[in-house]
Amino acid sequence: MVNQRDRIALVVTLSGALTLVSLFSRPVCAQAPAPAAELKIGGAVSSPQVVTAADFKKMPRRTLKVVNPHDKKAEVYEGVALEELLRRAGAPQGEQLRGPVMATYVIAEAEDGYRVVFSLAELDFEFLDADLLVADTMDGAPLGANQGPFRLVAPHEKRPARWVRMLKSITVVRAAMQ
Repeated sequence: MVNQRDRIALVVTLSGALTLVSLFSRPVCAQAPAPAAELKIGGAVSSPQVVTAADFKKMPRRTLKVVNPHDKKAEVYEGVALEELLRRAGAPQGEQLRGPVMATYVIAEAEDGYRVVFSLAELDFEFLDADLLVADTMDGAPLGANQGPFRLVAPHEKRPARWVRMLKSITVVRAAMQ
């Protein structure tokens, strides 16, 4: 039995040759457009954000030169400081980090489900010089599909286990009090 979508017609031309003609036109190489690069920042913040790649380019930019601990290769990342992104979303910072707020943490999640945790205080320059960067370029070029469009870079860590490639969200969470 021939499926309605797959039906074809036989057409006899004047020369007597048979020609197969599709009754349905389907583009052969059509692909859905790639989804826009977005980074979601939410949770216990006063102004949740969805930052696009275009928004990202308009923010204050920083450059980090690091040696990737995995392969010992020097890399130059450019992007926006994680502290700046948290500030724009209204996460507690500076003098607001005291008392119960000190039990607040940040979850950075990748497209593939990989997640890491930082305490909110360790991301604040008044506590530590963490220097975390959400990068969108490496060595002057946009991050490749297996790294980006955004990558969290934690340059001062001895192991890059909290470097998050394909970063999709940053969520601020207040730990439940007993």
